[in-house]
Amino acid sequence: MPQVKVVATMEAKDGAGAEVERVLTGLAGKSRAENGCVSYEVFASTAAPGTFVTIETWADEGALDAHMRGLNLKFAASALREHLAGSPALHPLRPVEA
Repeated sequence: MPQVKVVATMEAKDGAGAEVERVLTGLAGKSRAENGCVSYEVFASTAAPGTFVTIETWADEGALDAHMRGLNLKFAASALREHLAGSPALHPLRPVEA
């Protein structure tokens, strides 16, 4: 099975950027320890302040599914709920061959 890449974007409410960053960096550290996590990076947009992006690579669909059902993500989602301007946008990716 090929690796699975996912990009997620989310926008913090005004004044909540530091808390969103704190929660996301904690989630990244815990996610990196999960079975099947190849990489999990968190970025803050320099073009759109308050916008955060995660770029994740999972060994396969099963590893991603386990992450999506896991407690680490559930706790982070709960902690982020009041600090985000809307729901995160999840983008599972597929390679495009030239």
